[in-house]
Amino acid sequence: LFTLSTDGGSPRQLTFTDFDHGTPIWSKNDKELYFSANFHTDEELEPNDSEIHQINLASGQLKTLTKRYGPDQEPVLSPDGSKLAYTGSDDTYQGYQVTELYVMNSDGSNSKLLSKDFDRDIANINWDTSGNGIYFQYDDKGDTKIGHITLNGKVTTIAEKLGGLSLGRPYNAADYTVSNNGKFAYTLGGTNHPSDLGVTDGKSTKRLTAVNDDLFSFRNLGNVEEIWWKSSFDQRDIQGWIVTPPNFDPDKKYPFILEIHGGPFSSYGSVYSAEIQAFAAEGYVVLYTNPRGSTSYGQEFGNLIHHDYPNHDYDDLMSGVDAVIQKGYVDDKNLFVTGGSGGGVLTAWIVGKTDRFAAAVVAKPVINWYSFVLYADGTPFFYKYWFPNKPWEDPSSYIKRSPLSYVANVTTPTMLLTGEEDYRTPIAESEQFYAALKLEGVETAMVRIPGASHGIANRPSNLIAKIAAILAWFDKHKN
Repeated sequence: LFTLSTDGGSPRQLTFTDFDHGTPIWSKNDKELYFSANFHTDEELEPNDSEIHQINLASGQLKTLTKRYGPDQEPVLSPDGSKLAYTGSDDTYQGYQVTELYVMNSDGSNSKLLSKDFDRDIANINWDTSGNGIYFQYDDKGDTKIGHITLNGKVTTIAEKLGGLSLGRPYNAADYTVSNNGKFAYTLGGTNHPSDLGVTDGKSTKRLTAVNDDLFSFRNLGNVEEIWWKSSFDQRDIQGWIVTPPNFDPDKKYPFILEIHGGPFSSYGSVYSAEIQAFAAEGYVVLYTNPRGSTSYGQEFGNLIHHDYPNHDYDDLMSGVDAVIQKGYVDDKNLFVTGGSGGGVLTAWIVGKTDRFAAAVVAKPVINWYSFVLYADGTPFFYKYWFPNKPWEDPSSYIKRSPLSYVANVTTPTMLLTGEEDYRTPIAESEQFYAALKLEGVETAMVRIPGASHGIANRPSNLIAKIAAILAWFDKHKN
């Protein structure tokens, strides 16, 4: 940690450890900083065990304020300086653990869990001016919202329909700030535009900008419709969104794309997506969805895939495809499937389980879990949270959940697409599947994106190239 005068000059270094420090904030009297860090000697192997710490600027003395096993992070000081709010959880080595909200005295005493009964991830916390409650951001069934929670745990919703910060695919991604007089500025989302600036006082909402109106004034967008269905596996309710082409005619038959999100612990929502709209503009009906394991539905739903991914999320997805086909406007001879990261895993899994799709594009996937947990960028995390044992202790768990194990079943023409600088799902995963498909005599291709990391869409030209490659592969294999 460093401090630097707002007038400039030389920064002053405060800490000299071998550990990373994060999210520093000032104390009320400006004599201390509060921050989050993992100072445990085994921090490289226990990445989720951070604490809230205090450092005195004059003496450099450190004091650790939290001590439970699990992540403690994002400290925020109350207006009078007497309390700290922070987020975290008791780590139980589950694949998905809801991020909770806590409050403690600023000396670290009397920690209290506020969000015990809320069952949604808490993020972006800010005290209200009275110091009697905290504003926060959360995702709920594909919609990002601003909430308020009292120190007694009572939750109210302030605003809905935040979003629009994920331009490529329709992920829930948003932000907000709150003024001293209780007004909120936030990213206003929607299925028909990227984020604009909105404001609300909790009663009325106003959209301040329409920065893309010049573009959308002469573009005809696909319509986005929410849909729910029952999973064929256990009859659970699954949420998704159907996007129909511009100038859609329900009496016609359209080719269909199933687009699957990554994570796998993340969520899609009612937000704009350039990628999905590009597919619709080319005449495809598109389904994107939140199968089991998705966030924004609570911890139990998210952990349905704990040590069981991929598996029955496949049933959720196939049931969704069936639900859209039942509407009567999909050509069931021209079904296509694609997804990236966790969605790439599921796409590769799908073509090993069924031949109903005319073609598939597997983007930045995990193909072989045994190799993945040993060279991805989260080695200490993935083997411990996503599997019961290390791969050499229990190889069967890794093999049975690896799409590579089912490559002999694949007949679907399958393209691989990955960035060459991807450290989350290294391109060697795609190379393994590509080589296996070639050995099996399956039509395949591999698109290597130079310089691209896991976030292919971070560079717009790469997003355009990705969309073009997917559409070219699907158009080639239309019946």
